[in-house]
Amino acid sequence: MKRKIRMNQQVTRRPRAHKKRGTALLITFGLMSIITIAATTYIDRATSSIRLAKHNMREVQATNLCEAGIQDVMRDIWRPFKQSQAFTNMEGILAGATTGSPRLAKSGTLNGIGKYAAGVINYYQPVGDNYSRMVVIRAVGWMDQNNNGIADANEPRKTVDVTAEFRLSRSKVFDYTYFINNYGWMQGFNPSNLIVNGDMRSNGDFNFISGSGTINGTIIATANEKLVPGANGLISEAPLKWTDNNYSNQIGAGVAYKERMRPVYDPTKHGAIGSAEFEKWRDLVFFSEAQITNGRTFGAVMEDSKGSRAWTNTANNAVETMLDPRPTEEVIMPDLRDFGNVTDSADIGGKRFARSKAYRDEKATFGDGTANPNYSGNATSVNEFNGDGTPNVNYAGAYVDVWNSTTSQWERVSSNGVVNGSALLIGTSSKPIRIHGPVAINGDVAISGYVQGQGTLYSKRNIHILSSVKYKNPPDFRGSNPTTIENTVEKKDFLGLAASESVIMGNTTSFGYYPLNYMTPPFTKPRLDENGNTIPAFNANETDSWGIKRYQSLLEFDPATSSKYKSAASSGVNQIDAILYTNFCGGGNVGTSGGGMTLNGTIISRDEAIVTWSLPIRMNYDNRIREREVNQQPLIDLDLPRSPTVLKSTWQDRGFNGGY
Repeated sequence: MKRKIRMNQQVTRRPRAHKKRGTALLITFGLMSIITIAATTYIDRATSSIRLAKHNMREVQATNLCEAGIQDVMRDIWRPFKQSQAFTNMEGILAGATTGSPRLAKSGTLNGIGKYAAGVINYYQPVGDNYSRMVVIRAVGWMDQNNNGIADANEPRKTVDVTAEFRLSRSKVFDYTYFINNYGWMQGFNPSNLIVNGDMRSNGDFNFISGSGTINGTIIATANEKLVPGANGLISEAPLKWTDNNYSNQIGAGVAYKERMRPVYDPTKHGAIGSAEFEKWRDLVFFSEAQITNGRTFGAVMEDSKGSRAWTNTANNAVETMLDPRPTEEVIMPDLRDFGNVTDSADIGGKRFARSKAYRDEKATFGDGTANPNYSGNATSVNEFNGDGTPNVNYAGAYVDVWNSTTSQWERVSSNGVVNGSALLIGTSSKPIRIHGPVAINGDVAISGYVQGQGTLYSKRNIHILSSVKYKNPPDFRGSNPTTIENTVEKKDFLGLAASESVIMGNTTSFGYYPLNYMTPPFTKPRLDENGNTIPAFNANETDSWGIKRYQSLLEFDPATSSKYKSAASSGVNQIDAILYTNFCGGGNVGTSGGGMTLNGTIISRDEAIVTWSLPIRMNYDNRIREREVNQQPLIDLDLPRSPTVLKSTWQDRGFNGGY
């Protein structure tokens, strides 16, 4: 019995063990199948992801190659455009560009990535816009897998078209009452004998030496390695500045030239800070308490390589508050050396003689809706002179007239806006110099006395301010309604004086150590151009191609004009109503007969060397030349120098071929 029981136990156990092993095997096969399927799915998905990542990487690389090609072409267009500040070079190289006949073709390699080819496929001038040119660049970037220099069909490649606008824009240098491209400096003043009502800027350091004066506006310095030696871009100290109440009280108290001071900010007149109305006027008013408003500074700030700071200094106790730590940047100063010549017949690059010949006043009405009498569309005649040789008042082109006391009539000095030689212009209160539009002079200009009208004088060489230059009908920026003020001052006299060489003040026949010490090295400094070439320091004592020293005037050596030149210069310079623009030096002697000197306008120069022989010195910014934020146009636009700018306006992706 006992044995049976053991046998039975053995029989019943063996089948159970066999069943478990079979079940485990099935489970194992099932798990392996699931793992295999999962692994296959994972590998397939991973492979797809790798392929997609590789495709995306190639497209990014091809895009970078296209961008490299575009930048290569843009650089070759931009550099000569920036230097010449004219479209002449562009016209000669890019005119006639098509997809079948590209211009300025470039090719290159980015090591380890691929190659690119790019060129200009279209070039044109927008209708009615003399200051803009549109350039369309096509770039192809590809991975040159067989290294044959050709974008083969089986190689990853991308094509991109970019449209860029090259524009001669109104320069920011006109936003300042004092702009010096090299080093800004003020020496030997105190708060009561130097008063600047406007902003000041230097493309280098800005130094106040032996006193700082009163600066009611922004002061800017900029680091500049193109100067020799390079500038760190620092303001030496915080000058004194009036509070808003003090500024307003000075206007009300009858301070000299109060009508020429820009208005102080008033929220009841100019809108609450940050409002749309405020944005219309923010750049045209004085505000002492600087701040950041709508993303940029508002009010009088100190800006240099250390950042932008609000500051107060009413009693030689300066307090600065950081607003923005970002350093300032250089503002490009337009160059007037590409002046053109009197034989130019078309405006192909903003040349001044061509602009003067072609000028027509296109402002039909003023801001108040009244008709502009000088509008070219209202001109009843295209002839500059009447049959008897007298100036035709119905001619709407550019001109300058002076009164001839011998003939007792007005004499037109220009012909079609151009003076083929030098010009001595002397006006009186009853018989002022009459000017309209941009007039180009192929030599020197010597000017003295009263001016009437709105115009700009461009000289091939120097402009000599012999004695005070005043507006017959000056603007008055006082009033309770900003719009009414603008409508009134828009019609008042305006003069621009732009010299391809220098603007010299005072009687050059008596210049000695002062001011020549400040018009020669080592006070003047050399600088580098965009290609790293050295431009020598200005030296007033050098003899130029005209055969005289650079500070002297052609008119002082001309027997027909020398006596009048010396006579006009004998009274000295006490007031200048003008926008002064000089390609080299703005300097000379002022206030030699006492009474100080006042500049109602702007001085823009590379080197500044003004010596004042009496005090006080005042500067009042004329905000009629500043761009308005609403329409980006100044109140008065008389063809003042412009700065080159470039803007990518469109980027068109024409597709990516990933290759195979």
